[in-house]
Amino acid sequence: MEEIRTRFPPSPTGYLHIGGARTAIFNWLFAQKTGGKLILRIEDTDEERSSEESIQGIIESLKWLGITWDEGPYFQSRFINEHLAAARKLLESGHAYKCFCTKEELDRKREEARKKKADFQYDGTCRNLTPKEVAEKEAAGVPYTIRLKVPRGEGFVGFEDIVYGIIEKKYEDIEDFVIVRSNGRPLYILSNTVDDIRDRITHVIRGQDGLANTPKQILIYKALGALVPKFAHMSLTLDPKKAKISKRTHGELVAVSFYREHGFLPWAFVNYLALLGWSTPDSREIFSKEELIKAFSLQGIGRANAVFDFRKNDPKFFTDPKAISVNTHYIRNLPVEEIEPYVRAELEKAGIWDPDFQGAKRDWFLRTVDLIRTRYHVTTDFATLGRAYFSDDYPIDPKALKKNILKHEGFKEWFPVLADRLQAIKAFTVEEAEKVIRETAEEFGIKAGILINGIRTTVTGQAVGPGLFDVLIAVGQSRVVERLRKSVIFFE
Repeated sequence: MEEIRTRFPPSPTGYLHIGGARTAIFNWLFAQKTGGKLILRIEDTDEERSSEESIQGIIESLKWLGITWDEGPYFQSRFINEHLAAARKLLESGHAYKCFCTKEELDRKREEARKKKADFQYDGTCRNLTPKEVAEKEAAGVPYTIRLKVPRGEGFVGFEDIVYGIIEKKYEDIEDFVIVRSNGRPLYILSNTVDDIRDRITHVIRGQDGLANTPKQILIYKALGALVPKFAHMSLTLDPKKAKISKRTHGELVAVSFYREHGFLPWAFVNYLALLGWSTPDSREIFSKEELIKAFSLQGIGRANAVFDFRKNDPKFFTDPKAISVNTHYIRNLPVEEIEPYVRAELEKAGIWDPDFQGAKRDWFLRTVDLIRTRYHVTTDFATLGRAYFSDDYPIDPKALKKNILKHEGFKEWFPVLADRLQAIKAFTVEEAEKVIRETAEEFGIKAGILINGIRTTVTGQAVGPGLFDVLIAVGQSRVVERLRKSVIFFE
């Protein structure tokens, strides 16, 4: 059987955005599913906009996502001579010709078509120049482009797209298009096709915006005597207003690196992006790597455009609720050892990592992470909402302070007494801590909830969290006592 070969060809003119990441994921899943190969090809022929920084950023983002490739990265700029050789072959075989029409001549014809309210299409002025006429113009130094000679007549270019079905384009609706510019640089449509032929690509899986160029590319394949790959055009990734996502318009909110920096687990993000525009066989939303590879099929890609939601004005839930939901699932359900490295990375960034968390305190560290993750959505929460567990330098939520402590003047009296009683406990357990707190509340004639909420705010800086008595054991007896005694500053 023919080996399946797919490719992901990003342009290094910026970061890897989620639309590109989704394309890479679909290509990778298909290669994994079929036992095929994924080729990474960096299409860096835009000299002005391509940069080494972008190349490294794209590669790092792919690695973070866990997208592996079998060949490459290849760099398109290193194969320009091959692209030009293909153009010469097309000239020699009569499938292409040199066009000496100037920009001014073409602009005049475009303007005439506009006035007639007609679509402009190159009229083939240079298509039938004789060899003598061509030689004379070349001898005179007249610049030229190279155009593909599209067949004329009643025929058409047809192919069956795996997603969109039968696509047909009449020859009469395709102009003789340029494949090499007058400066001698090959156009993308030629370079991309020649690269796919060289890399023996069997399946081109790309965005729907590439569909319009496919008939032209098929003409190049056939003119070069190459096998035409199968095509699967994915629906586009749109923003909440149904506009196509772009780096220029949406900035960092559509960069893969943004979600890495804001606490997404890599597989959770892959899992979510795979659901955009792809229908799962049984409406599931959570897949392990093995399950997703097994379930994936190109036939499951839908024609309706996928919408990636993000909220510029909400710093907490800055993206699609479903994306948050998927990430939350993994944070709360993965073996705690698997999220440990990501928690460590966040604590290191926050400057509160203690080497003992992987040494003498590791058991405590894992238990604490396991306890507090039940309330968290992104890994950054461990260093923000969970800071009080790992450091004594933590902020108090002003709203929680006002609601749970400053609202009750009695805390000035209650906290010192409570600190003494908690310190006196010989075996600091959940049961003993709860007993002392509830008895103290009863003695002061207040509801236990008032005391519990006040203690939580003081000890963790937050108004919500896991069960308080479990929290106290995680924070530790001495630190709980110290924090209650320092609470006097709230009333100064």
